[in-house]
Amino acid sequence: MPVETVPFDRRPGSWSVLATLADADGSAHHPYVQAMCAPKATTRDLADAIHLLCALHGRHPGVIDHALSHGPGAVAESWLEEAASAFAEERALLARLTAAAGPIPSTPGQAESEAAVTAQCRALDMLAQSDRTGCAMGATIALALDWRAVRRLLDAAAERAGFGALPSTLPLDAETETLAAALAADPAVERAMSFGAQQLLAQHRALWDLADARKSARDRH
Repeated sequence: MPVETVPFDRRPGSWSVLATLADADGSAHHPYVQAMCAPKATTRDLADAIHLLCALHGRHPGVIDHALSHGPGAVAESWLEEAASAFAEERALLARLTAAAGPIPSTPGQAESEAAVTAQCRALDMLAQSDRTGCAMGATIALALDWRAVRRLLDAAAERAGFGALPSTLPLDAETETLAAALAADPAVERAMSFGAQQLLAQHRALWDLADARKSARDRH
């Protein structure tokens, strides 16, 4: 089953910018994610994707937690608290899926893969703790938007493991749109939000590129 593109609102403003970025550059369009969400995806490759995702986003504190603890301001605090609580449930699902997947599939270049994901973790931590006002919020909003496509992969893995995943409770678009509009009243903050979103999405694409390269390496051996 191909990953569907979410029809984001295209009205002018910061929400449209962030939503368009997530729509154009997010995980939904990556061939590896689409392949893993298809019924013919191999259990081994799906398990590898889950392990990589857990290494990147199964940590606590994560992107949203760092942004929340880094002085978000009154405007963003309630949204971040809701998002952090919801993402704790996503981490729990990731942990359960990783346990169900068993050991990470044997893959040539494992040490290099681990180093690459460690570097990505550091990059995300820096984004979420950036002193550039708006950068961390752009990253967290992009994570919430892109998690829709990621969640389809998690749901596929949960179905393969024989259990159902509860619906995600990440903030609704209406809440996120209101927050983005309030934060972007300052053009400098709006630019920083766009930068943070672009960087978060780039890290996700890099993770899927790595997963695809690992699949190719296994297929050759």
